[in-house]
Amino acid sequence: MKRKISGVVSVFFCILFLLSACGKPKNEKGDSFDIYYLNSDRTGLTKVTSEISKNQSTEKIIGRILKALKKPTEDIDYTAPIPEGVKINSYKLEGEILYLDFNGKYVNIDPLEEKLVRAAIVKSLVQIDGISGLWLTVEGADLNDSTGKVTGYLNEDDFVQNTGSSLNTYETANLTLYFASEAGNKLIAQNIDAKYSSNISKEKLIVEKLMKGPRKGTGYATINTEVSLLSVTIKDGICYVNLDNEFLTGGVDVKPEITIYSIVNSLVEGTTANEVQIMVNGEKNISYMDKIDLTQPLKEDMSWVEKAEEE
Repeated sequence: MKRKISGVVSVFFCILFLLSACGKPKNEKGDSFDIYYLNSDRTGLTKVTSEISKNQSTEKIIGRILKALKKPTEDIDYTAPIPEGVKINSYKLEGEILYLDFNGKYVNIDPLEEKLVRAAIVKSLVQIDGISGLWLTVEGADLNDSTGKVTGYLNEDDFVQNTGSSLNTYETANLTLYFASEAGNKLIAQNIDAKYSSNISKEKLIVEKLMKGPRKGTGYATINTEVSLLSVTIKDGICYVNLDNEFLTGGVDVKPEITIYSIVNSLVEGTTANEVQIMVNGEKNISYMDKIDLTQPLKEDMSWVEKAEEE
């Protein structure tokens, strides 16, 4: 009887072992990065799941992704985006901006292919937690695009793919933007219909409309017109808005909270974001006008919105 019971117990634990082994997937979804390669004829992007784990230091992840972007592939369906002869001189993470410097052979890449190469690099690296955008240089000088314009801060929204649609298609969005009241101590909601290119993200559209200011007679500006938008992107429910140093000078005659919640409320209401992280040159460890802590993402606050008068 004891031998029989012992045998049953042994079988039971063997089954438990097998079930637990089956229950541990070799590579759980979401624990590794996607690498963006160029297709075989180098006319488009191909996303491939890599074996680069997220469970390692940011420095190591950056190095491994850069190596993958350069290393020739064995698959005939896609190729490494960084061409042979083009080398990465250095890279440095400052705040949430990754600065990447190439050797002089980068400028020899065909202009049409270069945009795809740039897209593959940016889209692969901005997946890393703590990186919201890239700044590319060649031998220390800012990279220029085919028109001669400095590419500046880049994130994934600068490379929207419109498979099967024209690059010149336009969409219309109904936006609720928040501008300042005459006294500068409350927000006033303004509903607008905005026509925009499908190559621009909705979050970028909202921030640009806020920076442009309200229609005449419908409120007052909340952001200094001298401020430059460096990048804006949404990741894991947080909208990261990266502005230049001019933002910290204020420059508008409104309460500091009005400027901040003009941005936060407009973005939360108009996008999929639940919170907004405002940064300056990629830095989060800042305060606005020495009054509002911007080190953490902010939630929508409708208490600053002026209530409509009842008729």
